[in-house]
Amino acid sequence: MENRRVQMNRVTNLLQLEEYMYPLVDVPSPNVFRNLFPYSEVPKIAFNDRIVPHHMPDDIWITDTTFRDGQQSRAPYTTEQIVRIYDYLHKLGGPEGRIRASEFFLYSKKDRDAVEKCMERGYQFPEVTSWIRASKKDFELVRDMGMQETGILVSCSDYHIFYKMKMTRSQAMQHYLGIVRECLEIGVAVRCHLEDITRADIYGYVIPFCLELMKLRQQYGIPVKVRCCDTMGYGVNYPGAVIPRSVPGIIYGIMTHAGVPSELIEWHGHNDFYKAVVNSTTAWLYGACGVNTSLFGIGERTGNTPLEAMVFEYAQLRGNLGGMDPTVITELAEYYEKELGYHIPDRTPFAGKNFNVTRAGIHADGLLKNEEIYNIFDTEKFLNRPVVVAVSNTSGAAGIAHWLNNHFHLPQDRHVDKGSEMVTMIKAWVDQQYDEGRVTVMTDVEMEEITRTVCERLGITL
Repeated sequence: MENRRVQMNRVTNLLQLEEYMYPLVDVPSPNVFRNLFPYSEVPKIAFNDRIVPHHMPDDIWITDTTFRDGQQSRAPYTTEQIVRIYDYLHKLGGPEGRIRASEFFLYSKKDRDAVEKCMERGYQFPEVTSWIRASKKDFELVRDMGMQETGILVSCSDYHIFYKMKMTRSQAMQHYLGIVRECLEIGVAVRCHLEDITRADIYGYVIPFCLELMKLRQQYGIPVKVRCCDTMGYGVNYPGAVIPRSVPGIIYGIMTHAGVPSELIEWHGHNDFYKAVVNSTTAWLYGACGVNTSLFGIGERTGNTPLEAMVFEYAQLRGNLGGMDPTVITELAEYYEKELGYHIPDRTPFAGKNFNVTRAGIHADGLLKNEEIYNIFDTEKFLNRPVVVAVSNTSGAAGIAHWLNNHFHLPQDRHVDKGSEMVTMIKAWVDQQYDEGRVTVMTDVEMEEITRTVCERLGITL
């Protein structure tokens, strides 16, 4: 303690004791935090009330894993589909490149063809990057493809090091560092995916490993990024929670004790405990510049952090969209539904069919008077999704006319008036349903059927 220097921190203008250097703790048997993760019980969230400060970076961004983690839970995309979605991501990210990068597999010819075609687009953002396992064979794929950056799987919990890899911590670290050096030798930037970090020994393994990575970064003068992968969704955002489950604690430790700058720290979350979005936002708040996402949260098991969610998290934190065009979210949702045959659950925020549809009669009445009462924001402006009122016994003729005009996307000069014969006939049918004892709102399918019937009777089309 006496040999550690006292120096001025120019950010806080306070004297600080030089940080302790954390050596690798090469344990003889795995530390699997059985007190927090008793497999036969629900995991525990423990607290020690150690609070770390907010450290929001000057700049924050989104990265994408739709073509990597996103392809591990659905039928693989075709090359043409990947290129089309990549185009959408470029448009969504806007001129400032808020969607900074997208990662790709390199294993099949289809994967490599998609990488080449996306690179031919010439977009600065999202940057086309790859993902490999920490093996010589995978490294050769990166070298042969001429990639500028690659992610490398560097599992960091003892669950993986001891049980899956059958190594000790020192053996795993040296194995990983060897592959990182090979990439840096040929000028490829490295993104180290610290798999299962929320069950890892943060100060006994993760921080010592990150310190070695920063030495290589300095030696080669090439970026070495750190992606904190909450592989099992165990991360929590609660102040004072203990590591390794504490997202603030993980980011603080890597940034402060391993010396990894914010622009090289990224969070990759899973949604096993419904915390993917809030944990990603928390990573931003405590010092990570990047959060890794996939479109509509499609990914392993319960999925990843949804990309579209972080677009609006960014806007709420920054007070603007950073040049992003969120109307592309609606275009992507329609593309997935119509071209890929993928059904987005109807209640999915921002993208689902019913995310801004009100079905409660009293809500519908309020919306008809002023849509701000029950709509989260101007969804028509930001998502090209006007607010929709579901028809019920309280909707009246005006509510039915509103539903018809919005549901069938009728232009202004073809809008149906609440006094029209069509609306009168539909309303009579709706009223009869409730006179017979119905208590739930009308579904879109039912409304489409009665509309079709009335149109046939009147000899008109919408």
